[in-house]
Amino acid sequence: MTDAPQLYLMTPAGAQASALGPLLTEVMDRFAPSCLRIRGGAEEDELGRLADLAREIAHARDVAVVIDDHVKLAQRHGLDGVHLTDGARAVRDARKELGDDAIVGAFCGSSRHEGMTAAEHGADYVSFGPVGESALYRGEPAQLELFQWWSEMIEVPVVAEGAITSELLSQLSPVSDFIAIGAEIWSQDDPAAALSKLWV
Repeated sequence: MTDAPQLYLMTPAGAQASALGPLLTEVMDRFAPSCLRIRGGAEEDELGRLADLAREIAHARDVAVVIDDHVKLAQRHGLDGVHLTDGARAVRDARKELGDDAIVGAFCGSSRHEGMTAAEHGADYVSFGPVGESALYRGEPAQLELFQWWSEMIEVPVVAEGAITSELLSQLSPVSDFIAIGAEIWSQDDPAAALSKLWV
């Protein structure tokens, strides 16, 4: 565990490929995420277009791409894997479908038990959140103690996500492998500038 977590970038939920392309290119040219996650919320056709666009932009920069929950779309569009939004439940099935080389991540809210189960079932990373107050997430915020415990006890990488602020970023950095940034920047007029203020 280092003091410098890697950037894990999320697209806006329900994004349109045509509008997102230039913004995504600019953000990824200025910052080097280790992973790009395509959020759900759009029709399957639009998600397919988004998958092709994201793959093209990300793979040109050696960045892995995962998509929320859609195992078939991940396969069809040559993505690197999936991010499962319902915890450990589907980890085994996704692994079986996608094979050993694919990335399978699991969002586990603030549940230590769910995170451990996902790790045991073969998840490549576990994501906890929201770490701040957020209307976008169900359930209680994931506390700093959860990340401290995880980083000491569990080898599977951990992602902090949801309502990230500069203050939370500095607290979570020593105990997180990845920090997921998404809505925090896409809601701003200039996402790249917003990220440069947050990710210093």
